[in-house]
Amino acid sequence: MTAALTAARNSFHLDLVDRQTLSLSPDKVASNADGGQKSSVEIALSIATDLSAQIAPKKLTGQRAGKQFEEAVERFLKRTFPVLQSLRPGDWAIENVGGSRAEYQISKYEPYSHLADLARAIENDRNLASVLGNSYEISPDILILRHPEPDETINRDHDLVDMESGRYAVIRKVNQQQPIVHAIVSCKWTLRSDRAQNARSEALNVIRNRKGRTPHIAVVTGEPSPSRLASLALGTGDIDTVYHFALPELIGAVAKTENDEAMSMLSTLVTGKRLRDISDLPLDLAV
Repeated sequence: MTAALTAARNSFHLDLVDRQTLSLSPDKVASNADGGQKSSVEIALSIATDLSAQIAPKKLTGQRAGKQFEEAVERFLKRTFPVLQSLRPGDWAIENVGGSRAEYQISKYEPYSHLADLARAIENDRNLASVLGNSYEISPDILILRHPEPDETINRDHDLVDMESGRYAVIRKVNQQQPIVHAIVSCKWTLRSDRAQNARSEALNVIRNRKGRTPHIAVVTGEPSPSRLASLALGTGDIDTVYHFALPELIGAVAKTENDEAMSMLSTLVTGKRLRDISDLPLDLAV
């Protein structure tokens, strides 16, 4: 039998290929490659070939490809994380809010509900916006949420809480009704221009503006270039871990280039625990 994570990973890749998020141009340039960078073209082509990508007459726009990548990651997480009840029990929800940036989504949940009041204050006093800038803005792609639990569930095995104790804990439904942000997942199909810096800035806002435990902060990407992956993955303090959509295939593709610099950089990212495969993400979220 195929393990659930392996089956979900295969379905994830099939989703990307079927919807032509991952595709090849008539002259064999993969849709996630930088056509102006030889190594990017070589690595991306090898990965696309391994995943059975097909030739598409027209490449998707960047915005469309990015949206479809978000949706594929969302479906992968919905297939995998909620079934890890043996590792992380709870009442879970996974929401793709990347298309709802007009609303301040994060303020609907703990530990960020106070940001709704801040957003309203800024609307009423534009001077606040000039002082705060974008230091409070958090626009996630995918949220993994845990619903608060009724006391009956909390006390199922032992009498743990009553009306004299635990009166402010957000996990108790009797104290508050809002879902709790367990993890924030950003999706970057490629890492062009300033996307790496945007992901870092948002991660820092997630950390700075919470009133409670810091959620997991992860980035999933389809970027083929080790140097661009390093621009996001190297260092600590903001993003927990970067996850590649096809890490074993990436490692094999980089090895074929015989580019010592690229191989060394990729090895540093993997052995340094800064880059993992998409199939590692659900298990890491259960920690």
